[in-house]
Amino acid sequence: MTLPRTRLTEALGCRYPIIQTAMGWVSDANLVIATTKAGGFGFLAGATIDAAELEREIERVIRSTGGSNFGLNFHMFQENAAQCVDLAIKHRLKAVSYGRGPDQQTIARFKAAGVLCIPTVGAVKHAVKAIELGADMITIQGAEGGGHTGGVPSSILLPQVLDAVSVPVIAAGGYSTGRGLAAALAAGAEGIAMGTRFMMTSDSPTPKDTLARYVDIADTQKIRVTTAVDGMRHRMIDNDFIRQLEAAGPIGRLWIALRSARKWKAQTGMSTAHMLKTFIRAVKDDPSAMSQVIMAANQPVLLQRSMVEGFPDEGILPSGQVAAAIDALPSCAELIDGIVHEAEQCLERLYSRRVPSTDVEPQQAGASQ
Repeated sequence: MTLPRTRLTEALGCRYPIIQTAMGWVSDANLVIATTKAGGFGFLAGATIDAAELEREIERVIRSTGGSNFGLNFHMFQENAAQCVDLAIKHRLKAVSYGRGPDQQTIARFKAAGVLCIPTVGAVKHAVKAIELGADMITIQGAEGGGHTGGVPSSILLPQVLDAVSVPVIAAGGYSTGRGLAAALAAGAEGIAMGTRFMMTSDSPTPKDTLARYVDIADTQKIRVTTAVDGMRHRMIDNDFIRQLEAAGPIGRLWIALRSARKWKAQTGMSTAHMLKTFIRAVKDDPSAMSQVIMAANQPVLLQRSMVEGFPDEGILPSGQVAAAIDALPSCAELIDGIVHEAEQCLERLYSRRVPSTDVEPQQAGASQ
């Protein structure tokens, strides 16, 4: 059978209900172009694309794919959030995605321009709140997902959100195969979203040494949650940097945070004098809280160290648990074709099942033994 069209494919204009999520330093124009041409729907990672380059990246995808059937991801707390909003509207992109989302006024601007709002949530209450603010679709990310993630598995979170909202729901967190797509569709989702699986493709810009680290992981226990970076739940591959952070006390963690900012001050803009003033003030105040603030600000730099410069032990490695089940780096076209084919086979088997007949007559009540 042919994979059915869903409300997701109808609204986003893609052939298949498969979304490539926005990953910092990974979801660039090349990855979005490859995803779009293969029939999926891709999001540019607006949080890590230089503000001076962002519009050129958007225009590059438009030229290469012949339209604006892709999305832009951003956070309202990033410095160029207003630019992201304006560019998504200017170029009439099909959708925007976000975590900590825009207010009702900004969402109203998107809706007036025909730009769909698709926030990502990790709890039912956040899904309900997003709908109240005007979201058009909801992506739920289960605890299996990479990067910032909640604590509820996809198998529990998906039906909870489906019961709570009426808009299309996209399932994320733990998906990488056609079986997963078929299961999500059967459960009531309109499609799946994948990050780690798209990052682990030949179209990904991730350096080979970093990709090799992901491919080598075969144990899900090594893809674990830590709060050491910024106090929030982060799922990532275990490495020397994370273990160093976790082993340090509050003052030690603060010093690591400041040292990383100092090491890449060209990107962070932190001068030596400012670093020392921050350290002294934090020691007098709350070292643990200050270290979390600085590490949160440094996250794009820490991602850049591993995901751009290719030093997997000197930065952070966000990853969904599915990385442990992936041992190949296909192209986006090969990946999506394989997922669609497998999903169609799974659904065909499901729909063709029949209750087996039996020659055994049911025993009548009260019959003698």
